[in-house]
Amino acid sequence: MGSFSIWHWLIVLAIVVLVFGTKKLKNIGSDLGGAVKGFKDGVRDGTTPAEQAQPAAPAAPAQQVAASAPVDAKNDGKTIDVEAKSKS
Repeated sequence: MGSFSIWHWLIVLAIVVLVFGTKKLKNIGSDLGGAVKGFKDGVRDGTTPAEQAQPAAPAAPAQQVAASAPVDAKNDGKTIDVEAKSKS
């Protein structure tokens, strides 16, 4: 009882397509992709949706970078200081 060959997998794939249809498989694929993307965003943020729903305390205003700031190897003068808006 060895491993399955490519022909076995092709037959299984053909049966799955016949049973579910290509439209249903496409929907399943896009749903799975959306779930993976949501999982990655959640892991990256490190917060749960319940924590995101609670209003956060107002943050202190960002400091502005002076125009006469020295340019070094790390800061090549191309960095732009911006303030991001949060979605509500």
